[in-house]
Amino acid sequence: MSIHQSRLSRRTILRGLGVSLALPMLESIAPKAVAASPTLGPPQRMAFIFVPNGVHLPDWTPKQQGVGFDLPHILGPLAPVQDDLMVISGLTHDKGRANGDGAGDHARSASVFLTGAQPRKTSGENIRSGVSVDQVAAQAAGQATRFASLELGCEAGRSAGNCDSGYSCAYSSNVSWSSDSMPVAKETNPRLVFERLFGDGTAPKNDANAKRRDELKKSVLDFISDDARSLQSKLGGNDKHKLEEYLSGVREVERRIQRSDDEPKLSVDVDYPIPKGTPSDYGEHIRLMCDMMVMAFQTDRTRIATCMLADAGSNRSYRHINIAEGHHDLSHHRGEAEKHAKIREINRFHVAQLAYFLQKLKSTPDGEGNLLDNSMICYGSAISDGNRHNNEDLPVLLAGRAGGQIDSGRHIHVARETPMCNLFMSMLDRFGTPVDFVGDSTGRVSELTI
Repeated sequence: MSIHQSRLSRRTILRGLGVSLALPMLESIAPKAVAASPTLGPPQRMAFIFVPNGVHLPDWTPKQQGVGFDLPHILGPLAPVQDDLMVISGLTHDKGRANGDGAGDHARSASVFLTGAQPRKTSGENIRSGVSVDQVAAQAAGQATRFASLELGCEAGRSAGNCDSGYSCAYSSNVSWSSDSMPVAKETNPRLVFERLFGDGTAPKNDANAKRRDELKKSVLDFISDDARSLQSKLGGNDKHKLEEYLSGVREVERRIQRSDDEPKLSVDVDYPIPKGTPSDYGEHIRLMCDMMVMAFQTDRTRIATCMLADAGSNRSYRHINIAEGHHDLSHHRGEAEKHAKIREINRFHVAQLAYFLQKLKSTPDGEGNLLDNSMICYGSAISDGNRHNNEDLPVLLAGRAGGQIDSGRHIHVARETPMCNLFMSMLDRFGTPVDFVGDSTGRVSELTI
């Protein structure tokens, strides 16, 4: 085995049996071109996280604008990263509205979330939406990494059939679209995501190598150990520590995936079957997917990711937080206080998983800062209140500083009916992939900087 240097991503790669393990940037072996250009900073990353059924806005929206706002109940778990966070109120997805197409708000909410395009109402093969913002960026800059983008989810969903009042299941199950007729399928099995990121070859080859490693009962790290030892002898003290910390993180994720594979599969109240290899613990499932995104960003496997915490209209129950009713059923609260209370706890649970993701990014060194400093993480829903199914004043968070291009730690309120696609335009600018329009955009969100 030998150590391979990738000119494209400027990352060291360790190789073994069916394993291609990219490492974080290491100062000791940084290419001379990079060392000679200290102004060349770390790359920017983008992730978009979708939650279904809206939120309970009274417990979501901060009362104060600007800096120093108090976090309401739902956003409470974000306290450790509040200074890295922007709460954005007032954004709208007009194309999530019926606009003459009748019922089907949930399907439209997923389809429009990153496209800003009115989906064609059909349950057949002639689906149509628009190119999503993540794919706009991937098509412009995805060649810089092994994977142009990464699409993840925590419910399997379906790609065909009628899922919502005449709308195809493809609309409810996907937020990423590479063209107006081609949704990008998400991966829901953490093990398969891991193999994709760190496998070395095509999917069938990855499957065969994973099976062989399983038979040998070895970690992927066991197969690159010679390469790793050779590399460590060439590193300085800081880089040795960084390498050991990273490899320990990879091994811990492997162990967690293995535990989820070995544990007995419990009956979980979800709309779709849980694929093999998925933890029975929903929170652990989300956190594993968050870890996949962190590692993908850390190793420069990709710089663009999407994750659906659940499909549009999901009726998953949350018994682990003592809520037996389905999420979608509760979202039709009709003003009942008891249902409000349960909805806000579901919302808080989702936000707690986001907080985990953001803190992992913040604790991962990147250049002179950390991954969160050099990222833009957009979290939200294209439905505001689940009972009204309205698409204005959407619950949206933007975390990260985009390498100093965003003044975070604030609650801002944009003008009424400002398209959410205006936020996407601003994000693309900061990502280095500006375009003339996305979906129904009319400009940019100027409030991202002071």
